[in-house]
Amino acid sequence: MNRVPLDFPGRVSAEQQAASLRDALADWDGKSSLWLFGYGSLIWNPEVTFDRRVTARVHGYHRSLCLWSRVNRGTVECPGLVAGLDRGGSCAGVVYRLPAETARVELERLWEREMFMGSYAARWLGCRLGSKTDNRSHVSALAFVVRRDASNYAGKLTEAEILAVFERGSCGRFGTSLDYLIRTVTSLRQYGLSDPQLEQLARHAGAPIEQLAKIAP
Repeated sequence: MNRVPLDFPGRVSAEQQAASLRDALADWDGKSSLWLFGYGSLIWNPEVTFDRRVTARVHGYHRSLCLWSRVNRGTVECPGLVAGLDRGGSCAGVVYRLPAETARVELERLWEREMFMGSYAARWLGCRLGSKTDNRSHVSALAFVVRRDASNYAGKLTEAEILAVFERGSCGRFGTSLDYLIRTVTSLRQYGLSDPQLEQLARHAGAPIEQLAKIAP
């Protein structure tokens, strides 16, 4: 992955990024596997080594297109939108179990991808596993929760405001915001999950999600 330059406007320093990871893993013994919760791009592009993947749901947070993206899905002049876990409700997603021997290195790479703008706070959240074979068991998983004090926090946008972002076609190094929305909706469907709000946005944006749902994440 191409690294974002350290002098990019709003980028956190390498020291701040490293400190964030240290804080997140402060209570981890370094010997046990750990779980990671994905609710957006981590569903279709986790970029981590894992030995187990299970659908799961967290409570107390919901998925929301509430973060301006000035690199991955837009530019400084024309920002796009990506999802964050914001307060309230619940969120269905996927959890990955990372083996202890590779977890720290994997998370260092993931921190570079997700935490370079300081948009998220890493939190350990209780996740209810969704597979019947797991007897609805629970695990504690690391998740990226949106920081409402972040400079790119967009807050609660109306549907019209979000659709306007799609219409202007803002595009970053990984594509457009509409691409992001479509991948999230179709990837959730591949796991038998859904997000009614995002599905409604995709329909109103004219995205062919019924056809795209057959594409593997």
